[in-house]
Amino acid sequence: MTDEAENRCGFVAIVGRPNAGKSTLLNRLVGQKLAITSRKPQTTRHSILGVKTDTAGQAIYVDTPGIHQRGKQAMNRYLNRTAKSALSDVDLILFVVEALRWTTEDAAVLDLIRRVKAPVVLVINKLDRIERKEELLPFIRDLSQKHEFQDVIPLSAKTGKNLDRLEDRVWALMPVGENIFPDDQLTDRPERFFAAELIREQLTRRYAKEIPYALTVEIELFEEAGNLYRISAIVWVEREGQKNIIIGRKGEALKAAATQARIEMEKLFDKKVHLNVWVKVKKSWSSDEGALVRLGYGD
Repeated sequence: MTDEAENRCGFVAIVGRPNAGKSTLLNRLVGQKLAITSRKPQTTRHSILGVKTDTAGQAIYVDTPGIHQRGKQAMNRYLNRTAKSALSDVDLILFVVEALRWTTEDAAVLDLIRRVKAPVVLVINKLDRIERKEELLPFIRDLSQKHEFQDVIPLSAKTGKNLDRLEDRVWALMPVGENIFPDDQLTDRPERFFAAELIREQLTRRYAKEIPYALTVEIELFEEAGNLYRISAIVWVEREGQKNIIIGRKGEALKAAATQARIEMEKLFDKKVHLNVWVKVKKSWSSDEGALVRLGYGD
């Protein structure tokens, strides 16, 4: 750990291809679920700040959508723009890759990183999935030759293994400076944003095959009444068939997803939540730049 007399503060971009485990890593680093997760690539659609404050100072982590080469829709372009913009003006980059996997998309991310002056730590994630650890050493050796990384750290964001080593390197590489956010602030996003994300998380997990990217969530009402939040949300899909899938027989599927989302909201907000969710159709919203902006995907 760094000298406590020298307070350190800086921005740390967490970047990588889709499904490398960036959001799980953010949640583990800040000790709180901020970013939604699923096994489906491109679950993360927005940059999210996660603020970690301790005696060493303040690390401001920036979780980003996976940089990818899939699809040419407006949504795909938005995701890549969002991720790339997070690389500007950061003090450190955590480049997250999956253990024993190196793809053309990983190479494309590294190509972007090479254009940025910030130091880079290579994070080899999903260590918990590796049965034969001896296969890891040649993989690390090969990747170490691709760039002048400050360090290469294998870890498991899922279990927390080796996380302390990563945090020590983050603090060591942070510039000296005063904290930017209040000590008790965890993120820059409002609770309204997380309400929409937690609904989308449940639907993405349940319908990863049927409706991978054709849904988004808009919060119409977010009211506080004492220890209660009243929240009304619209789930937008692109086709009538997708709406029927989400609602399910007698509305049971939607009710189950909304119930789980409400439980997650109550954990995060530490308040009771009354949640209403409707499903509506907006044709081709993910291909329409104007529709994306209206639904909260503006740059």
